[in-house]
Amino acid sequence: MSKRILHVVSNVAHYADPADPTGLWLSELTHAYHEFERAGHQQRIVSPEGGQSPLEPRSLKWPNIDATAKAWLADENRMALLANTASPDQIDSADYDAIYFTGGHAVMWDYPGASGLQRITREIFERGGVVGAVCHGYCGLLNTRLSDGSLLVAGRKITGFSWTEEVLAGVAKKMPYNAEQEMKDRGALYEKALLPFTSNVVTDGHLVSGQNPQSAKATAKRVASLL
Repeated sequence: MSKRILHVVSNVAHYADPADPTGLWLSELTHAYHEFERAGHQQRIVSPEGGQSPLEPRSLKWPNIDATAKAWLADENRMALLANTASPDQIDSADYDAIYFTGGHAVMWDYPGASGLQRITREIFERGGVVGAVCHGYCGLLNTRLSDGSLLVAGRKITGFSWTEEVLAGVAKKMPYNAEQEMKDRGALYEKALLPFTSNVVTDGHLVSGQNPQSAKATAKRVASLL
């Protein structure tokens, strides 16, 4: 049976320094989009403000780019989806069975304060829908509260890009905060793989999270299996 999935992407194009570009880590979207498409599901893309979602330049280069990302870049119709994403006020959460937060460092700036996305996430989650996040996408869950006022992540197992991986990637000094620590401070039961940059997916009920770009395909498969 076909399900409806809402992908979340960032609107941010750079780090704190405007001359230092970042954006959506493309394969974290394309792996999931391809997986859900194969399963016959309907999909839409939303961002905190709607409109353009810039791409992380590093995600478009070897060895980070893969066949699904290359195919997306070569498809005008696919690229148009990222040029004109929906805004949260255009989305009725009742239309969706899952929400899936993609990553890229950009999301650290616009996901945590996106109240419209928090509303959609809360409504999908409380209805029993699947909430998924990959890599930095878990920043979109930092401040989401349920109807009783509790944080969605409190007391739940979750993973996402680790501080060790930030350091090894050489970008720790650019980070506005330590996402791993922020999750722990909110009572999340943060988990990570023994080795950095290896695939790791954590499931807690209908909350699914992947640690890094290497986890994108496995995370999407886990979300699809729950759907």
